Amino acid sequence: MRRVKMDFEVNETSLRITSNNESEYDLPYLWIRDNCSCNECRVKETQEKRFMLHSVPCDLKPKSIDVDESYIHVVWPDDHLTSICFDDIKLLEKPRKPEKVYWTNDFKPNYFSWHDFLQKDEIAIDAISNFITRGVIVISDAPSISNSLEELAPRLGPIREVLFERIHNVSVDGHVYNIAHTSLELPPHNDFASYTWPPSVQALHMLVNDCEGGRSTIVDGYAVLRDLRNDYPEQFDILCNFAVPFREFDEENETYANEPMIRLNAEKEITGFRYSNQLMQMIDPKKKNVDAFYEAYHELCNRVNSEKYKSKFRLESGHILLVSAHRVLHGREEFKPDGKRHLQDAYYEMDNIENNLVLLKTQGKK
Repeated sequence: MRRVKMDFEVNETSLRITSNNESEYDLPYLWIRDNCSCNECRVKETQEKRFMLHSVPCDLKPKSIDVDESYIHVVWPDDHLTSICFDDIKLLEKPRKPEKVYWTNDFKPNYFSWHDFLQKDEIAIDAISNFITRGVIVISDAPSISNSLEELAPRLGPIREVLFERIHNVSVDGHVYNIAHTSLELPPHNDFASYTWPPSVQALHMLVNDCEGGRSTIVDGYAVLRDLRNDYPEQFDILCNFAVPFREFDEENETYANEPMIRLNAEKEITGFRYSNQLMQMIDPKKKNVDAFYEAYHELCNRVNSEKYKSKFRLESGHILLVSAHRVLHGREEFKPDGKRHLQDAYYEMDNIENNLVLLKTQGKK
């Protein structure tokens, strides 16, 4: 076995670690102190942090340092000892969530049996991992019984309640307050763009589908935005920064949000897409950059509605389409109201689903 030789250099504000003469880490002293895991700095029972960074000076420097193959040991001016394991630092480099895979019109979602998804942990792990990666799966052979979506809570977490019913009923003979309750084509969109934080997961359960037409359509919004960013970076930036008003309402309720269509994280990675042509409201024409926004929005609309990105398939009775709603847009083709067509949908949160994946994997190791 090759021996690992650890060397270190004490700098003015950080500790530089090298391994076999190759640079490994440059650790700020405040970072080291803030990550002390001793029982004085952490709650022993929960491992929550108790230490408060402001309790030490901003220009904190170590009193002494020792580094071996496994640990960094630092003694501070007040004689407090901090020990950090290299294995814990290396774990930070590993992604905590499955990597996303983008797709276009040649994509077909994977199908998972209702019974297996709920009863077999290994199937649930596969299904949820697939869902997080691609943003969509179909659960088949579900009961064609109203409110069956409640039974998915053990896998998906609690239903995220919104206005307009806990579980929505979508049919042409029900409560008509948006285009989904007609037989017209429903263009690709995600629901409740009118919420400041829209639901991040949507389940669409087809109870009965006896009508001709009405194929479901899905679009990987992240794939659309990736290509837009590569082709027209200035237009992409406008869509990240220009707030757009969205409103959904009926006789008793109203939801309204004024937010950009694209959300990025600190690394400039796409983490959210808000798109709903039917809910978008009139924009003040005096608003700065409104002309640049409309040019970018025109290009975005063209791509979202292009056949290049649309995957189409028919939802039959007992099928549940599960979509990552901050990523995947859903819709349907026009259908003939020549039979019964009844769909129910409900919302969940991706945080809860990702949590359940971790628990399933952990339980499987025991």
